[in-house]
Amino acid sequence: MEPMTAHSARALRSQGALAVLRYVHAHPSAKRADAARALGLSSGSATEIASRLKAARLVDEEASALTGGRGRPSPALVPHRDGPLVCVVDISHERWRVACVELGGRVLTQEAGGHSGTPDVLGTLGRRVSALHARHGHRLRAVSACVAGTVSAATVVQASGMGWRDVDLDPLRPPGVPLLVGNDASLAGLAEARRGAGAGARVVLHLTVEVGVGGILVVDGRPVDGATGAGGEFGHMPFGDPSLRCPCGAHGCWDLEVDGRAMARALGRPAPRDPRTAAGRVIAAAASDPAARSAVEAAAHALGRGIGALANALDPGVVTLSGLATDLAATAPTALETGYAAALMRYRRAAPPPILASTLGAQGPLTGAADAAFDTLLTEEGLDAWSRT
Repeated sequence: MEPMTAHSARALRSQGALAVLRYVHAHPSAKRADAARALGLSSGSATEIASRLKAARLVDEEASALTGGRGRPSPALVPHRDGPLVCVVDISHERWRVACVELGGRVLTQEAGGHSGTPDVLGTLGRRVSALHARHGHRLRAVSACVAGTVSAATVVQASGMGWRDVDLDPLRPPGVPLLVGNDASLAGLAEARRGAGAGARVVLHLTVEVGVGGILVVDGRPVDGATGAGGEFGHMPFGDPSLRCPCGAHGCWDLEVDGRAMARALGRPAPRDPRTAAGRVIAAAASDPAARSAVEAAAHALGRGIGALANALDPGVVTLSGLATDLAATAPTALETGYAAALMRYRRAAPPPILASTLGAQGPLTGAADAAFDTLLTEEGLDAWSRT
């Protein structure tokens, strides 16, 4: 298909087209009439904008099923079959995923595997990204990587669970394709605030426990991720024992009080090689083993106290949990609630921010990474670039 002219590219940016496109991304398969009402557009304008977006290979329309009302049903707006795609690379402590995602967040393809924890995995992942780029060409608009570690720009500054320091993720970048890198917990929080348990709340605090604590504060659907993208490292706040030194170099990190390392200390065991797996085993044993239950309750109490401190400081409307944090809350709810209430300022205790379990689960980081990539594409600059393909 021939590229659009400069005139048509300008028309695409104007008169609500970008707003409609963002609405379709946030509400996949929404009816055209719903988009018009939400955005304050007339029926005629919505029809005209939809036509321009179809011509630009951004959205298409599908007939909606009849609902019993009178008249012709409003068409649903869906991603165009030749529309833009993003590649998501999800690197956790022992596993990886590479997914191709379309506008609206639907995963079209996904591969997964294990890794030994060394940066050598980037070669494997780079080859898979290159294969997707070769298959889809100009439709692949960005690569978005989410990593279980502290990131700054395209570098993993620290990933304690994998022993990474200052690892450049540039091997994941095909020629001419932008690369975005984010912390997995922060991206999970972005997704949870927009599409999950926090949807509808203006200020969402998301926390996850895997190896340590990660998360993000999301305000009006936007992550508060700091000057370099490394914000949300809540696990390195000094909520723990100051005599304990964290692999990050600081003392007394909250990380060391809530995961498998804390449970191992409580049970008199050596530090586990894989704190995530070790924590899961202790939590599973808590139903029948009093010592395991005590270790889980101590970790849940420490988690609750930290949540209370962050609620005092950040004033969220809701707190969402994922990963092992949901297991701690489900296994030892009283311990978590006691720690939470004890840390809250008095005036907050009558109506504290609710603590909700994730609805996206393991898909959270991938969903958030895709959303972060589309955020950079659903802009005037992004549409200009798309119009030139």
